[in-house]
Amino acid sequence: MPRNDAEEKKFLIVTLGCAKNEVDSDRMRSLLLAGGLKETQESADADVALINTCSFLASATTESVETTLDLAEAVSQGVRNCPLIMCGCVPSRYGAALPTELPEVAAFVRTDEEDNILSVVHDVLGMKDSEVPHLAGHMLRTISGASAYVKISDGCDRFCAFCAIPSIRGRYVSRPASEILTEISELAKGGVREIVLIGQDTGIWGSDFKQPSTLAALMRQAAEVMRPYKGWIRVLYLQPEGMTEELISTIRDTPEILPYIDIPIQHCNERVLKAMGRSGSREQLSELFAHLRQEIPGMVLRTTGMAGFPGETDEEADELLDFLAEEGFDYTSVFAYSPEDGTRGARMADQIPEDIKLERAQRLQDLADEMGFAATAKHLGEQVDVIIDGIEEGEDGLELIGHTWFQAPDSDGAVHIAQGEASVGDIVSCELVDCVCYELYGTICK
Repeated sequence: MPRNDAEEKKFLIVTLGCAKNEVDSDRMRSLLLAGGLKETQESADADVALINTCSFLASATTESVETTLDLAEAVSQGVRNCPLIMCGCVPSRYGAALPTELPEVAAFVRTDEEDNILSVVHDVLGMKDSEVPHLAGHMLRTISGASAYVKISDGCDRFCAFCAIPSIRGRYVSRPASEILTEISELAKGGVREIVLIGQDTGIWGSDFKQPSTLAALMRQAAEVMRPYKGWIRVLYLQPEGMTEELISTIRDTPEILPYIDIPIQHCNERVLKAMGRSGSREQLSELFAHLRQEIPGMVLRTTGMAGFPGETDEEADELLDFLAEEGFDYTSVFAYSPEDGTRGARMADQIPEDIKLERAQRLQDLADEMGFAATAKHLGEQVDVIIDGIEEGEDGLELIGHTWFQAPDSDGAVHIAQGEASVGDIVSCELVDCVCYELYGTICK
């Protein structure tokens, strides 16, 4: 007879990929906990294991499959029966072929099926007669730290030649403002002091509604929710076209919204951008960044550059390098182009040899680090608010680890505080006294 004692069943979640996957994993975790299961961090203790996969790049797909197979091997060597459930981007992208290719996996769950995860877990555990709570639409999160990602949309309508996201996550869909604001409110009540708004293309949030809205309007509402908690609002993944005057003034004039602008340009050359399926030119991007610096003095700029897109010439690669140096971005992520299955870029004839792509990417990365180290060092001597993210064992004892307004969580380094007492989620005033690469060291102000 199948067992109905869900409270005795334990699940393990392994999350790969970006912050959006972290949010999806947390949603599934919440649904499973609400259904009476318990979470474990050890595969040896798990009755079922979920692998939330990434498939943005071929390397990410490979990592997802290898992680799944490694876990399957670990389970086979143990004494417990632990079915594996593959979730997320890999099933969304390759779903039809996976049952044959990965017989080790008991079930596959696409990104648009993840709200049914409790039913899937019941099924693979032989608990079909167990009652599944009706939780659809409820804003369930389990975040207990200082910062939390909040998805404001899913999917993408850009169809860039290098990107498989539209085929993985579908067309662009904005989440309703009421859902987002309820989630932010619950997170703030639970101790979160920084909300990071994310999506594939955050700048066009609300444009697909029957009665269109704007990201700026949403951020102003989010700021009102966070104001009583003295919290912060940060937004990532803005496209150049999304930087409207309304958004610029909202970031500038709303204290809770951090003047941290994340705009992934990928390239600056007009011909390369057009081949990528993107718009713009070096001149237009320069005008945009000059305008942003004029309107939001002291802001921080993050971007993304791609090396070796098909057809990129030596001169165009040099132009991107020169542009990044000219603009002096605070933080820059660098990628070597990867030909992804099903994308237009992968079908282009003029692919760049791997060694040349890597050499160009390394030049970009060297420059990115040079600029990033300098941008970090310029904050020495400042007195800033730092959100405490954790407490770790350092060389000289316990050390507070946090980040300040110009550091996005998990991306831009951290602030290390060797002396002082604080709890996770506290905001402390700190003087920045030293730095190494992207890491800062501070002392709590008395």
